[in-house]
Amino acid sequence: MRTFPIFAFLFLVVPIIEIFLLIQVGSVIGAWWTILCVVGTAVVGAYLLRQQGLSTLARFQKNMSSGVVPAKEILEGIALLIGGALLMTPGFFTDMVGFLCLIPFTRTIIVNKVLSRSSFFVGGMGGFSGSASQNRSPDGDIIDAEYTHKADQKIGKD
Repeated sequence: MRTFPIFAFLFLVVPIIEIFLLIQVGSVIGAWWTILCVVGTAVVGAYLLRQQGLSTLARFQKNMSSGVVPAKEILEGIALLIGGALLMTPGFFTDMVGFLCLIPFTRTIIVNKVLSRSSFFVGGMGGFSGSASQNRSPDGDIIDAEYTHKADQKIGKD
């Protein structure tokens, strides 16, 4: 995937969209109400980020204690981080995208889409699917073994 078009979109198109929307909304409701809306979305976003972050952290810890690698929770944490950063950025377009990352229903859709499109999280390099105690060989066989490090054993005279 080429990164230049993505960065061009992020650093050129998004600020133009933000400026356009701020001017349009400001001309309809006034400058002070526009500023209040931008600050209000940041406050609501911070509250949602805290609430959803704690919920995701609890699910992460539950999965870790049961021996399941929490791939979905890791991606949800990343989505929450991105959503929180976007809500702290002034503007209506970034606020909309940020709220999509913070609302559980839409965040789940985004994370499931990423999981379904990524071989890293679905049995690929990361091997995040399944239990943490299972290691699979390239042909699909489960390999389970134990070992003892010789330096840890005490060899003494009897």
